Amino acid sequence: MKKNTSYRDQLFELSKLYKIDEIKDYIRSKKNLTTAQVELILLKNKIRLPEQGYNKKRITAIKFREQVFTNLVITICFITFVISLISVRPHIKNVTNEIKFSYVAQNYKTNFSDNNNFPDTTINKKKSKDLNNNEIISLDTQITLNLFDNLKYDLDGIRKGAEVKPIYLSRLPRDLGKIKSTKEKKEVFIKIVLPLVLEENKKIMEDRIKLFKILSKQVNSMGEKRWLKKKFKEYDVKNEDITELKLRIDTIPTSIAIAQAAKESGWGTSRFALEGNAMFGQWTWGKDGIEPNQKTKGQSHKVLKFPILLSSVKAYQKNLNTHKSYTQFRVNRGKLRDKDKNISGLDLVIYLESYAATGKDYVETLKKIIQQNSLTDFDNSTLINFNKSSSFNL
Repeated sequence: MKKNTSYRDQLFELSKLYKIDEIKDYIRSKKNLTTAQVELILLKNKIRLPEQGYNKKRITAIKFREQVFTNLVITICFITFVISLISVRPHIKNVTNEIKFSYVAQNYKTNFSDNNNFPDTTINKKKSKDLNNNEIISLDTQITLNLFDNLKYDLDGIRKGAEVKPIYLSRLPRDLGKIKSTKEKKEVFIKIVLPLVLEENKKIMEDRIKLFKILSKQVNSMGEKRWLKKKFKEYDVKNEDITELKLRIDTIPTSIAIAQAAKESGWGTSRFALEGNAMFGQWTWGKDGIEPNQKTKGQSHKVLKFPILLSSVKAYQKNLNTHKSYTQFRVNRGKLRDKDKNISGLDLVIYLESYAATGKDYVETLKKIIQQNSLTDFDNSTLINFNKSSSFNL
């Protein structure tokens, strides 16, 4: 390079020599680059600058400002993303549950239509005969029936000792009441509720087994002590009373749970069950509830609603295991445990008078539901030992 060439010209000559396209583009666009900007572009391309004008501090300052600005933009974008994710999480959860059901339902709808060649909302003659000559059954119920058929979900086999497949519906079919056959409607309802009850009972039994393992040790780890504190709080046990905790962490007889779900939801057809997944008619005085159409004077309660059916079952079981009204239920369940006797719904249903205002009449109704529908056949039922990922969450 010529000695009398200015430092700025030297920079541009270097860019030409090394064919720096970025600087060429700037020149073509007739944009004026400062000397510092040209230096920075050359440095980015790993080109050594002429010694006389190499201002390290200046270049470093420019690079630092650019990096700070980039980091600031990235941080703002990340914070915005996290806040938006937190705010929409409840909505995403509800939508996901619906998508799970809708995706599988649509799949079964397509298969069903392809195999049988009839419109979505009607049933061919052969299928009607199988359903005790039912008339038109709309989409949701038909998809559920077809799903159970495809998965070979058979109550007769379960009554004889077969394990129950973990099929968890997130909501009840809205048109369940349109099934003309009472027997058919009841069977569909039992098939929906049975796996949900068994799933929650399984979780309770796992806690119960862990509890007794911890109590059998002379010294407990910090993790075990924390687990115990968590369960005292979860089951509303005062003064860390171990005896009381043992009475509360226990399963609810399947026959009782199904009978109460049937009674409180009208076998899955009540407004509360369909609109709020409220199968057990639990009351609330908070905002998250469904307003009853009819109330007696002075009543201000609502019926507690849930995002999915499984949540309703969990809340119901916690209610029986913690509320003071069901103390005798828990005590007598514990006596059956101590005597190593089978936990039967008919043995314990008599202690549920407080569940409804009708008291003894309510208990008699539950007994009839259990006996007429042979629900005690399910008291010893268990879920197939599938991995969690193998369950059908619909």
